Amino acid sequence: MSEPSTTTIPSTLRLTSLPWLLVALCFQALLTGQVQAADELREVAVADPYLEMHTGPGRGYPIFHVVDRGENISILMQRTDWYLVRDANGDEGWVDRAQMELTLNPDGSEVDFSRATIEDFTNAKWEAGVLAGDFGGANSVAVYGSYSLNPYVSVEAWGSQILGNFSNGWTASVNVVHEAFPEWRVSPFFTLGAGVIHTEPKSTIIQGEDRTDQIGHVGAGFRIYATRRFLLRAEYKSYVVFTSRDDNEEVEEWKVGFAFFF
Repeated sequence: MSEPSTTTIPSTLRLTSLPWLLVALCFQALLTGQVQAADELREVAVADPYLEMHTGPGRGYPIFHVVDRGENISILMQRTDWYLVRDANGDEGWVDRAQMELTLNPDGSEVDFSRATIEDFTNAKWEAGVLAGDFGGANSVAVYGSYSLNPYVSVEAWGSQILGNFSNGWTASVNVVHEAFPEWRVSPFFTLGAGVIHTEPKSTIIQGEDRTDQIGHVGAGFRIYATRRFLLRAEYKSYVVFTSRDDNEEVEEWKVGFAFFF
């Protein structure tokens, strides 16, 4: 006899949607971080005869307010090449990058509005991201951090959550990544690593034994420079699970996601 369900949401729907919900939350967190980075500029002074504030982030939005030379404005957030600012009277509007580059810090020094470029992408030392995909037929969500030893070789630390129909689990691994063409916008890479996998069966009739095994993997993928300090990443890995039984297991994994570099 099957057990009555305790919720109206199908378990398969929860398992399918949860990884993408986590990706969306992480993406929101990264965007919040970008807004906070822009907010760190805080106060700047208008150095041009005037600064035009638009009702929206684009040339098509009308100019509704002008800030005179010498007045201070606060930077609230950035969207593409437009900045949301507030003047001393509390009026808020959008100003394009060209005019913002003509403002000054309160001490009279120039404000740095430089943007990350593909050269920064090639030479970045640190990288962090979140990916989601499929691990041997189960949903998986992974986060990683990376340190670049040089433009061609980097080391990474990974942590993954695995959500399956019959078992859940997690993996932790350390990888070495080699990029043959780090200066390319779409940069292919190869990876080799090792770690551990922990599996928790979900059986309610016969309780399976939790297992923790060692794993090794090889893989390949692409890092794609998107914009500013963001990149897209897609990869495939082939795992060998070194079990305590007579034979080892082989598992294939693919995942896609995004990251930022600094």
